Amino acid sequence: MNITDYKYIFFIGVGGIGMSALARYFINRGIYVAGYDKTATILTARLKKEGVDIHFEDNIELIPDVFKQIDKKHETLIIYTPAIPDNLNELNYFINNKYNIFKRSEILGNIVNSSKGIAVAGTHGKTSVSTMITQILKNSELDCSAFLGGISKNFDGNFVSSENSEYVVAEADEFDRSFLKLYPYFGVITSIDADHLDVYKNKNSLINSFESFAENIKEGGTLFIKKGIYINININNTKTYTYSLQDGGDYYADNLRIHNELYTFDVITPDKTIFDVKLGVSGLFNVENSVIAIAVANQLGVNETHIKKSLKEFTGIQRRFDYKINDKIIYIDDYAHHPEEIKACITATKHIYKDKKVTGIFQPHLYSRTKDFADEFAKSLELLDELILLDIYPARELPIEGVNSDMIFKKVNLSNKENCNLSELLDVLKSKEIEVLLTMGAGDIDTKVEEIKELLIKKYKIEIL
Repeated sequence: MNITDYKYIFFIGVGGIGMSALARYFINRGIYVAGYDKTATILTARLKKEGVDIHFEDNIELIPDVFKQIDKKHETLIIYTPAIPDNLNELNYFINNKYNIFKRSEILGNIVNSSKGIAVAGTHGKTSVSTMITQILKNSELDCSAFLGGISKNFDGNFVSSENSEYVVAEADEFDRSFLKLYPYFGVITSIDADHLDVYKNKNSLINSFESFAENIKEGGTLFIKKGIYINININNTKTYTYSLQDGGDYYADNLRIHNELYTFDVITPDKTIFDVKLGVSGLFNVENSVIAIAVANQLGVNETHIKKSLKEFTGIQRRFDYKINDKIIYIDDYAHHPEEIKACITATKHIYKDKKVTGIFQPHLYSRTKDFADEFAKSLELLDELILLDIYPARELPIEGVNSDMIFKKVNLSNKENCNLSELLDVLKSKEIEVLLTMGAGDIDTKVEEIKELLIKKYKIEIL
C-alpha cells in the first residue's frame, strides 16, 4: 500500500523534530494522526492545535480506539523513532498484534526516494543548510517540499509543503544509520566529525556509514562535499563538487565583509562569480552553510537573482545562533551540543563582538557523549571568557557510573567558571555582569530561554518595541 493510502497513522515519539515533520506531512494530506510522547513540549502543543491526538503516558488504554480496531488494522500505520526504549508498552502492543510498523527513517525514505530528493547529511550544519536550500527553492520556479530538523523562522515550522514540485529537501540523520534509507538525487555532506559513538563505536564506522550514504545517490545525481573531507566512494555516473568557506574548491566565499553583524560576500563557482551576496543571519559558519546552499541551487539552475533575494531574506532557525536580545547586551541561544559546534558558535560570537566579554552556559547532552568527548568539550569551552556548566541532560540514556558534567568542568582551563543545575541557573545569572551571553545545548536548556531573556531585559532595563 502507498503510505498516503493509510487512513490512520499513530506516531510513537511524535514530539521529536523529525517525527513531528512527518506528522505534519500526513495531516496535510487529510489523514487522521495521533501519537504518544513522554514529554509535553512546545512542539507537541503545536501539533495538538493542528489536530493531532497526543497523550503523554505509556498506557495502551490511552491509544485512541480507532487504532485498536483489528478490522481497521490494514488501514493503520504505526511509525516510531529509534530513540524510544524497546520495552515501551504501546510499541509492544502494536508489535504483538502484528500492525504495519515502520521506523521514521523508512517512511521518510519512501517519500524522498519517490521524488527528486535533496538529502543533507553531516554531523553538524545539516539543519541550516537544508533550510537555506528550502528557502531558495521555495522562492524559485522549482519549488519544493521539505522535512527540516529545526523550526524555520521564515516558514514557522519544520515541514514545508508543495502541491506540484518534484523536489523534496530532507535532513539526513546519521543517528541509528537512518540516512541509509535515503536514495537522493542530490546528496550533501557538510562534516564527518566523530559523534554518536554509542551507535558507531568508532570514527571509522561512522565514516563508512557516510560512504554508504554517498553511494546511495541515484545514477545521474550529484554529491556535494566539504573540501577536506576524504571518503572512499565508488559512484558511477555521479558528479561531485567540493565547497568551503574560503579555502577553495568548486564553490567558496571571497571578499568577505561585515556590517551591522551581517556578512556580505562573493561566491566563486566553477563558471562565474556571484557578487555581493547578503546573508540575513550572523555567524561565519552560516556563510559556509550558504555557500553549499548556493552550490545546490546553482546546479539545479536557479537564477542568481532568486538565490541572492532568498538568502538576504533568510531569518534563520530557532535555536541556531538565535538572537534573543540584541541591545545594550547580546543574548544568543544555540543548539550546539558537539565540541565542534560549540567551537563554531563561540568563534563566530567572538568574531562579531571582539571587545566584549562572552559568557557561556552549556548543558551537556548524553552521558555517552560526555564520556567520549570530555577533553574536546573542555577545549572548546575554554574559548569563552566565563563559563556556567550545567548537569548532563540524559535524553534516552541511563546514567553511566562515574560520568557527570564534572568530567568536563575539571578540564576547562578557565579561572572564571562555575557549575550548577538547571533549577539554580536563574539565581546564578542574577549575580553576573553580562555583555554577551550564549546558551548552548540540545537538552531542556531551551525551557529556560524565555525566563533568561525576561531576567536580562529587566536587569538591564531594555525596552522591547
